[in-house]
Amino acid sequence: MFEPVIAPSGTLLGLLQRGRGDGTLHALTAPRAEALAALDQCVLHDPRHEWQVENRSLYYARLYLDLNGELDAIEAHLFDVEDALDSDESRTGLALAVLGHLASYGRRDALELLRRYAASGSNWAWALDELALRDDDAGLRALAAPVLARFPADPEGDAELAVAVRDAFEPRPWRLWADDPRPSIAKRVRAAHETGCFDRWQRQMSPTGPRPGWSVQAVFDWAQQGLDRGAALHVPAARCLSAVAGPEDRPQIVEAARGGGDGARCTALRYLADTDDPEVLDLVEAAVVTGSPVVVEAAVDAFERMRSVAAVDRARGWARRPDPLGAAAGRLLACRGGAQDKDLVLAALREAVRGEGPDAPTLWTLVDGTGRLGIACAAPVLRHIYRETASSHLRGRTARALAATDPSFPAGFAVECLWDCEESTREIAARHAETGDTRVVERLRRLAADPAEEDEVQTAVRSRIGPDATTG
Repeated sequence: MFEPVIAPSGTLLGLLQRGRGDGTLHALTAPRAEALAALDQCVLHDPRHEWQVENRSLYYARLYLDLNGELDAIEAHLFDVEDALDSDESRTGLALAVLGHLASYGRRDALELLRRYAASGSNWAWALDELALRDDDAGLRALAAPVLARFPADPEGDAELAVAVRDAFEPRPWRLWADDPRPSIAKRVRAAHETGCFDRWQRQMSPTGPRPGWSVQAVFDWAQQGLDRGAALHVPAARCLSAVAGPEDRPQIVEAARGGGDGARCTALRYLADTDDPEVLDLVEAAVVTGSPVVVEAAVDAFERMRSVAAVDRARGWARRPDPLGAAAGRLLACRGGAQDKDLVLAALREAVRGEGPDAPTLWTLVDGTGRLGIACAAPVLRHIYRETASSHLRGRTARALAATDPSFPAGFAVECLWDCEESTREIAARHAETGDTRVVERLRRLAADPAEEDEVQTAVRSRIGPDATTG
C-alpha cells in the first residue's frame, strides 16, 4: 500500500482525511458536489497511515447520510478491473466498511453492493463479514453457492476452503451454510470446518521455540536465529530467561549485555531491565553508544519499560541528550515522572514537534504525559498537534491532554470533537463540551439516539443530558 498523501489541514479534503469533526461541519456548509467529491476521495483512497487501527468508516458513512450521497463512485471503485489485479484488502476495505455502516442505517443500495461484491469481488471475505452483521438469513444463504464456487472441488481447493472457514472473522454465514438444505453445500462447509479444527489442534500440539530444560546459551542462540531470519525474538527470549536462568547465570547474562551478539545482547538487556538489575542502566547507556541499530532500539525499549526510582533518576540526567536515549528518557518521565519533571517533558514535547513534526511516534507518550502532569503552558503545542496530525489516535490523545491543560477546550476543540471519527475522542467531547452551544445539545441528542454509536459514548452523553446530568 502506498503512503497516503494528506492535504493541508485547512482544506476540506485535509479535514476529512484526518477524520476531524470540523471536516463534517465544513462539508455540511460547503457546496454539496464539492463535499461529496472530497468524501469519495477519502473513501476510495484510504487516507490512514495505520488503516488497521484508525477509525473512519462510521465517520464517512454518517456524512454520506447527511449529504444524501450517491454510491456510484464506490460502486465503480469496487467493480473496477483493478480489483482483479490488486487483491490487497486495503484497496477496498474502507469502502466495504462504509457500505456496512450504511446498510445498518437502512441504505438498501449499500446492502445490494455488498452482496454483489461478496459474490464476485476479490476482497469477498471482508464483504461477507460486513453482511454477517447486517444481512438476513435469506440474503446470506443466496451467497453460499458463489462463495463456494471460488474453491475448486479438489484437495487444494478444499484446503483453501478450510483455511477460509477457520480464519473467518464472523462465523455466522458459515454456520448457516453448514445447515444448508442443499447437501453439496452443507457437506463441503462441514468438512472444511472439521479440517480447520484439526489444523488448529495440530498447531497447538506442536509448539516451536524454547522448551523446559533449555540453557541460557540455548535461549541466546534461539534469539540470534530469529534475528538472522529477520524476526526479533528478544522479548519472548527474555521471558524464557526468566524461567531458565538462576543466580549463577547472572555473570553470563551481564557479559552478553555488555558485548554479546545482537540476539544475545538484546535479550540480556531486556531481561536485566525487567529484573531491575543494578548494572542495567550502565549497560543500557553503553549499548546506545556502541551497539548496532537493533541493539540500540532494544536497549532504549528496555529502559523505557523500567519503573524503578533509579531509572527515573537516571532519566532526569539523560533527558537532554540529543540521541534515542534522551528521547526515551523524556518519554519515561512523561509516564513516571513527577511535578518537578514538567519542564523536561515540555522540552521533549517541543523538540519532538520541532524535529520530527506532528506525526512523530514519540508524541503519543509525551502527549499523554503532558496531560497527566497538567502542563498548562503546553496547550499551544498541543493545539498545533491536534490541528496538524494525520493520526486520529494521536489527535484523540491530544484532545484528552487539552481537556486537562487548556481552559478553552470545552468551548473550542471539544465542540468539533463530537463529530470526530474516533469514539474515544467523541467520548471526551461528550464529557467536556459546553452545552451552552446549541450545536452541542443537538449533537448530544443525536448521538444518544444513534444505534451505531458506541456504548461508552452514549454513557458519557447521558451523563450530560440525562435527568441527573450536570451541564457546563
